[in-house]
Amino acid sequence: MNIEFMHGVTLWDFISLFWFIAAWMGYTAWADSFNQKRTSLMSVMYEYRLQWMRESLHREVRVADAALLSTLIRSISLFASTAIFIIGGTVAMFGGLEQIRDLTAELTYVAKASKVMWEIKLLTLALVFIYAFFKFAWALRQFNYMLIVMGAFPAPDRAETPEALAIAERAARVNALAVQTFNRGMRAYYFGMAALAWFIHPWIFVGATLLVVLVIYRREFKSKTLLTLDPRSDYEAVFKS
Repeated sequence: MNIEFMHGVTLWDFISLFWFIAAWMGYTAWADSFNQKRTSLMSVMYEYRLQWMRESLHREVRVADAALLSTLIRSISLFASTAIFIIGGTVAMFGGLEQIRDLTAELTYVAKASKVMWEIKLLTLALVFIYAFFKFAWALRQFNYMLIVMGAFPAPDRAETPEALAIAERAARVNALAVQTFNRGMRAYYFGMAALAWFIHPWIFVGATLLVVLVIYRREFKSKTLLTLDPRSDYEAVFKS
């Protein structure tokens, strides 16, 4: 039984939207908590970032470091630009909502929804990618701050001093924070794909949200990439499995 409220908004739509928000926020809070007992791609990669910054202290000319950072910044800029296009496309759909509803009315696998419900779904999708854009923009700013910190690195002959090691650690931490922010933007893309399932049926929306959580969890905590990068694991066994 599906209870319908005002303007065709149903109980299952409320439940699926609540599950979507709870799953997204809950997973983000759990995955991004810095628990030393939990090995993740973020925790393992931080050691590589720290080593990168320490090695950079010894280089007279940091052309390779600049190239690496340039690649990272370009990839984030691409996702930020794409988010803007998606937001624009979603907003444009409000103008042709009646035509979209007419096109989907004859599709048997798409649940019938009122105009208000369509507007709520489109607004939810737009908000997801607005969130993603702000995360990507903040990640870019954090990488810019990291560049400034690297610019303050001392000369190579002072690379082993406590001051030099401390500033290298700060640069690595800013790098890690920037990547964490970027990861949150990427998660918004994943959950945005799940939100598309809401246009088909609320229960498919629930299932798609659960699938996204499982996929992200496996990639961040159980992937072969993590086992290969983790110095404590037997990476040779990864390729034999």
